[in-house]
Amino acid sequence: MSQLVLDGAAARRRRIASVIRRDFFALRRDPPRMIDMVFWPTAELVLWGLVSMYLQQNRVHIAVAMLLGAVLLWQVLHRAQGEVTFGFLFDVWSRNLLNVFVSPLSTLEYVAGLVLASVVKVTATIGVMSVLAFTLYGFGVLTIGPGLVPFMAVLMIMGWALGIVAIACVIRFGQSAQIVAFILVFVFQPFAAVFYPLSVLPGPVQAVAALVPASHVFEGMRRVLAGGGVSWDGLAAAALLDLGYVAGAVAFLLYSLRYARQRGKLSKFGS
Repeated sequence: MSQLVLDGAAARRRRIASVIRRDFFALRRDPPRMIDMVFWPTAELVLWGLVSMYLQQNRVHIAVAMLLGAVLLWQVLHRAQGEVTFGFLFDVWSRNLLNVFVSPLSTLEYVAGLVLASVVKVTATIGVMSVLAFTLYGFGVLTIGPGLVPFMAVLMIMGWALGIVAIACVIRFGQSAQIVAFILVFVFQPFAAVFYPLSVLPGPVQAVAALVPASHVFEGMRRVLAGGGVSWDGLAAAALLDLGYVAGAVAFLLYSLRYARQRGKLSKFGS
């Protein structure tokens, strides 16, 4: 029995690894997609860096580090959601999705492969942005301190959850729902308080923002850069919210797949 379990685990690892390899093979043959991974985050970093330098030169009391830190951490969330979703959409656009679902690959293995591939790509993107932020503006991402890794982890997991929701929407509602992949993360941006403190939001909106894991991260980042310590209670709350987001996203994905299979909608992705 134990040998069967080990063999099954090894087979799962191979199937997940095949999704990761497929994703990077596709990326290698698609230079525009590689440019997209770097261009937009870099353009946003340069733009906000110049704005923050202008404000500093004009003695506007705002910390350059807070703006640049917000840009870098926002890209963790944005790219995590985007890479998971676009890995799936590549299968839709290449008419390969039906092949994926008739293979021995399970749904959770497929999602795990997309998620793990996104870790490498997001890390590479943030690495490039961090070097540019230090070179152009003297901002070192390590100034965020010991909270950097848990901050990034919370944002990445939230991004994965949103990516899974976007995938589920396309499966449930058809290819016309692809717009969700492009806008979903921005729906959450006002509540995440990326560039401003939660205190500027109206009371009812603050209550909604408290349910968004990213809001705890950006509030925590500003606190650290202002000279305070890491709010571990806030991070713990964000981590618990992340678990809820992921559980809800996976449940929605499984429901969407069941719905699509019962109505024969999956076959339309191969035509």
